[in-house]
Amino acid sequence: MANIYPNGINNLILRNLPITVANPGQIFFVSNATTLLAGQVGGSNGNDGSFNKPFATIQYAISRCTANRGDIVIVKAGHAETIANATTLLINVAGVAIVGLGSGSNRPKLTYTTAITANVPVTAANCSISNFLFVANFADITSAMTATSTNTPTDFVIDNCEFRDTSSVLNFLKTFTGNATANSVDGFTYINNRVFGLSTTAASQAVIIAAATNRCTYSDNFVVYPVLNDTATLVDFGANAQLNLTVARNRVFRPSTSTTGGHLFSGGSTTSTGYVYDNYAWHLDNSAALLAPTGTKLGFQNNFCMVTGAADKSGLINPVAV
Repeated sequence: MANIYPNGINNLILRNLPITVANPGQIFFVSNATTLLAGQVGGSNGNDGSFNKPFATIQYAISRCTANRGDIVIVKAGHAETIANATTLLINVAGVAIVGLGSGSNRPKLTYTTAITANVPVTAANCSISNFLFVANFADITSAMTATSTNTPTDFVIDNCEFRDTSSVLNFLKTFTGNATANSVDGFTYINNRVFGLSTTAASQAVIIAAATNRCTYSDNFVVYPVLNDTATLVDFGANAQLNLTVARNRVFRPSTSTTGGHLFSGGSTTSTGYVYDNYAWHLDNSAALLAPTGTKLGFQNNFCMVTGAADKSGLINPVAV
């Protein structure tokens, strides 16, 4: 195509959107896969980052991006990297979208090894990662991704990703952890993700938020933790206010018997605001089904929770309809 359009394509409309608006920045490709098309070369950070000459690592591609230009890092199917520490991969250039290609186990895969502190720090605002497979291959990985130190990576998006434990002792404790700086992860969006936990560690849950936030969204996620414990399945907010919160259409499974913390999420405060709707939670509590903590100013509608803990039974609306 480069020979046919040596100067690029102008005035192209894609789904009623000018292509220059849809992609205002630079695109870089990454791949260390060994199956190549004719004319392609293997991934190398000495390449130019084009489709046929991709970079070898995601971090190098990010380093070539310019902050807030709207750059995109496209990671090809079959690409794989090992996360053995907290420096291999950093999402540290603002406004960069990291997009994986492929499906199933052929999606770009990040495998965590070597230390519980292996993670991907997120330090820049307006970034996103989508369609990746994250695999825990070390005991009690503290968190797959973290908002580190006092950085403020606002409006970070994790979309359409899958998190897998390798076994009951090779596992993620969290998939994302916010820091203790108020409003540091405002606008955090966790959507369309699937978490398949196998851990026997009691503290496992998908997300933990350690400070007050605004405008966060948790929707259309599917989370399974098969081992009984009393921590929230999707997200723990601590005692922190969550303003303009959206929690919608999540499906969570954990054999928890907690009657105080909430099965879908826990924490928040009396000043929290937002809307919680169309969620389902399966658990073993047989005395006082609790989808979320009481005492907040959140609005609830059409949420379902177990009330007997028995097999082959359906839940009831919770909180109770009035």
